Amino acid sequence: MTVVFNLVVSVAVIIGLQLLGMVIFSWMTPYKDMEELKKGNVAIGIALGGRFLATAIILGVAAFTNTSIGFLAMWFAVGYVCLMVAYWIFDLVTPSFKISECLQQGNVAVATLLCMVFIGTAFAVSSLIV
Repeated sequence: MTVVFNLVVSVAVIIGLQLLGMVIFSWMTPYKDMEELKKGNVAIGIALGGRFLATAIILGVAAFTNTSIGFLAMWFAVGYVCLMVAYWIFDLVTPSFKISECLQQGNVAVATLLCMVFIGTAFAVSSLIV
């Protein structure tokens, strides 16, 4: 019974952290993610999907390598900060355009590259989780 309880708690924490991460990133953008999705903005969908998958990679590795909810949350925080930094660096190294504007305009090429930046960062960060 304890194993089932621990599993349920862990899954609830992971889902909560995923949602928290999505909320935090939505605060960073000048547009409303969900409104853009309702409009059918594919670029926003790709960027959100990449962000969600990147967070899942970090949380998955953290859950696999740690038995403590505290360590899971700590690695989530470390990973999420790294994802935000990757976003800001990507924005800095592309001075000819602003990522948020391109996404809002539906630029799928920028969204795809950003998605891969998120996923690549997540794989790199998750390799550091012990």
